[in-house]
Order: sequence, then C-alpha cells, then structure tokens
Amino acid sequence: MLKYAALFGLALSTGACAYKEAGEPLKTELFGSATANNTAVHSGDRSYQIQLATRFAQEVPTTINFDFDSAVLDGAARQVLDRQADWIRQFPEVRFRVYGHTDAVGSNGYNKALGMRRARAVVNYLTSRGISRQRLEAVVSFGETQPLIQTSDRERQNRRTVTEVSGFIAARVNQLDGKYAQIIYRDYVESAVVDTTLTKETTLSE
Repeated sequence: MLKYAALFGLALSTGACAYKEAGEPLKTELFGSATANNTAVHSGDRSYQIQLATRFAQEVPTTINFDFDSAVLDGAARQVLDRQADWIRQFPEVRFRVYGHTDAVGSNGYNKALGMRRARAVVNYLTSRGISRQRLEAVVSFGETQPLIQTSDRERQNRRTVTEVSGFIAARVNQLDGKYAQIIYRDYVESAVVDTTLTKETTLSE
C-alpha cells in the first residue's frame, strides 16, 4: 500500500504544473522549498496528503457558489459548509485552504479582492462551526483567472470557493510517528440520516 501511495504521489507531483482547479497548491510547495519537499516525499507525507485530499473531494462537496458581486453565503452554501465542517472535525491533524474565485466581470484588482473576501467568508463560517482558525487558511485569491466556464459574461459556476486539504498541522507531525495511514483510512461518519422509502404497508406486503 505504501509503495502504491508513493508512486501515486510522484505521478501527481510531476503533473502539478497542469493542475488548475484549486489554484495549484501543490505547485508552490513543490518548487518553493526543495528541502521541505524532499523531506515530505521521503517520509511519505506528500502521498498521504494527496490521498487525503482525494478522499475529502470524494466524500463532501468542495465547492460553493455566490451571487454576482457578493461574498454572502446563501442557504445552499451553508449546507455544503456544514458538511465540510463535519468532515474536518473528524480529522483534527489536517489543515485546509480555501481558494476564492470570481467571474470575468470587473477589473482584475477588484475581482482578486472579491475572491479573497469569499474565501475569508468561508473560513469565518467554518470557524463558527467549531473548526480552529489555525487549521484554516484563506491565503490565495485567483480572482477571475481560473474560470470553469470560459466566458466574459456573468457566470455563477465561476463565482465560487474551493476547499482543499493543504497538509498536516506542524505541531502534530512529529507526534504522528508514521501513522498517517491510520488518518487516511479513518472512518468518516456522515451526520445526515438517510430517509427510507419503505413504508409499513410495503414492508408488510413483502
């Protein structure tokens, strides 16, 4: 399993330059500090981070959308963020980043600031749901530069934030003592109760 994880991490690392959706967070880490990156690769931290990021993206929605020229969280956004908060609380060793995006309407400077306001709105909401601010970063805004839909018009899908796993809490790394795999495969229990379609009559008829 560890061999597979390392190969998987190496494959994603070499392709990080083409990664666009959440702002190439791995790119800056890979090339910004060679020593730190080499340490992470050899210790397995990098591949574990990628596996956990993949799991987070598979188990909860990572994206919310905004009204035009707004950083206000609507009801649908808060529901998604509640699910994110439930997941994040069950993995206290892990840190997250929130990336803000806008559509192409408006100047680059204005949109960059708007994207950051959106990212900070998400961080503030997650904090209100019991997540330590030390585990959350709204550090980058991509403004209008990474649209999902290529258009110069208003486009709701482009007005979004994306929440991502960014790594492990530095204070706890030394305490983990090679137990990252236990974190990756820890059970996540959704708080939502799945409604059943069975009625008393159908149950009796069976």
